[in-house]
Amino acid sequence: MRKGLIFVSSIVIMIPFLTACWNQKELTDLAFVMAMGVDKGKEKKFEVSFQIVNPGNVAPGQIGGGQGLPIAVYKSTGDTLTEAARAATKKVSRRLYYAHTNLVIISDDVAKKDLLLLLDAMDRDPEFRTTTELIIAKGKTRAEDLVSALTILDKLPVNKITKEIQSTEKMLGENMSINIDDFITNLISKGREPILNGYKVVGKIDKVNQAVNLKKTTTDAYLAADGLAVFKDGKLRGWINNNNARGVLWILNKVEGTGINLTWKDMKNAISIALIRSKTKVSAQFKGGKPMINVKIENEGWVSEVNTAIDLTNPKEIEKIESILMEETKKQILTSVKKAQKLKVDIFGFGEKIHLENPKRWKMLQKNWDEEFSKLQVNVEVESYIRREGIRTKPFWSEFSK
Repeated sequence: MRKGLIFVSSIVIMIPFLTACWNQKELTDLAFVMAMGVDKGKEKKFEVSFQIVNPGNVAPGQIGGGQGLPIAVYKSTGDTLTEAARAATKKVSRRLYYAHTNLVIISDDVAKKDLLLLLDAMDRDPEFRTTTELIIAKGKTRAEDLVSALTILDKLPVNKITKEIQSTEKMLGENMSINIDDFITNLISKGREPILNGYKVVGKIDKVNQAVNLKKTTTDAYLAADGLAVFKDGKLRGWINNNNARGVLWILNKVEGTGINLTWKDMKNAISIALIRSKTKVSAQFKGGKPMINVKIENEGWVSEVNTAIDLTNPKEIEKIESILMEETKKQILTSVKKAQKLKVDIFGFGEKIHLENPKRWKMLQKNWDEEFSKLQVNVEVESYIRREGIRTKPFWSEFSK
């Protein structure tokens, strides 16, 4: 009896190990989709482009490899994302595999109407990672143009965009990494609307996917980040560009580093300040029954360039620079707020702050928050500190005039 129990127990314990390979997939049977683009279709609702990696042309040191292009792009159409993906099997000899998809690109035509129809499929599929970067193809640039582009420095074009967003966030402060999960979280929030990075092709669009670009030091077309797309109820409402985009990131506490040009004694761009640290705190309060937002920012930076006569050893001069830096920062932030208020879209999460401050009052404001936000009073307080002046206190050419 005891031996029988041991035998049965052993079989039960071994069952999970025996089924470990029930859903195994051979690498040679898979097509790794690195990026996916969705454009507005003609006959069907969507035209979907799949950027598939060619491993033999990417991995270094492989015998016989590296002679062809690193990617192949296939297109299919469908009234849903699922239909388009399955229709692609007519053209691709392998099963499309999305576990390594790093980027999804949506054209602005689709983003204006049908983005919500795509999000459910991406959020529901367990194979598709919601940490995938999501961007908008801006203007005349189609999602297909970005998906099929070839780049010089990065073998995989998808890496060019994802790395560029990360470096821009750290060095310029006009873009930030936003994945599918971030977008959905802000989309369902009661006091915040989502934003996405915009991208476009600069130059000759019809040249961006040609292999000749890989053999030139300068290309006829290249990919570039271009502002932030603003959404309302899951639909593209408008754009915020350049320094205005930086003001948005300032409020969201996403500025890791950036450069600011200052005017000194009526000379524009006389001094450049490189920020090395920035911290933002946003709070809400009520005054006379009306909501009010307070934004407090603390910046630290150093003098990276001087194009005018100034004595940086003088503490009073440094204080003047700090004061000008405060005013310039405040100006950029308030300009960004006004742009968003004109669109009547709260992309800053001010509604969330008001909800935390006074939940009962928020229930009343929430019903008409778009209008309330458009006339909301926003106070900005900035503290700026110059920590160093580089390795030189005076410009080298200051000796020429003596």
